Amino acid sequence: MSDLTLVMGNKAYSSWSLRPWLAMKQAGLAFAETVIPLRQPDTAARIAEHSPSGRVPSLIHAGLTVWDSLAICEYVAELAPEAGLWPADRAARAVARAVSAEMHSGFVSLRTSMPMNLKGDRKGQGMTDATAADIARIEALWADMRARFGIPAGGPFLFGAFTIADTMFAPVVTRLETYGVAESPESRAYMDAVLALPAMREWIAAAKEEPWEFEP
Repeated sequence: MSDLTLVMGNKAYSSWSLRPWLAMKQAGLAFAETVIPLRQPDTAARIAEHSPSGRVPSLIHAGLTVWDSLAICEYVAELAPEAGLWPADRAARAVARAVSAEMHSGFVSLRTSMPMNLKGDRKGQGMTDATAADIARIEALWADMRARFGIPAGGPFLFGAFTIADTMFAPVVTRLETYGVAESPESRAYMDAVLALPAMREWIAAAKEEPWEFEP
């Protein structure tokens, strides 16, 4: 049995849980999952047993608790340095951290009006002027990263090979799918690369089979 346990929300709606889960899968780490369904009467109490912030995800490892999605991804990168979850080049690595942090702290309108929902078809819903501005920034960022780092490195992801930056934007990819947002051909190619990952296919398939369903 693995000594790593990821405490997480249910897969259909927990965008923050997807990020470290995907990083751990891509790093090839074995780990156990403790799934706490969101929006249940006992959700808060159950999460509080595992996370001092009262939020998921939380990683438990050898007596240590790490309770923030980006911090967990950083920890995973240290546990599995051979996985290359950050670019090897210092400049690329710095930019990858910057875009990851921007996703971690920003795009509030997109999060609010287009929450992750892997069970529903929400095409034509959720678009506001502020959300459109968030999506425009994200598409511009994707195009910039692909042009500066991804394409020169010869890979389909933002920095060529898969990195933590891609884990941070994976829930955005699902949002644009769910809400039927018309994206550029360049964005579509990047989204297809993310959605083709075996780990992403595994997550989405499991999300659709979950018994819990509600408006996130």
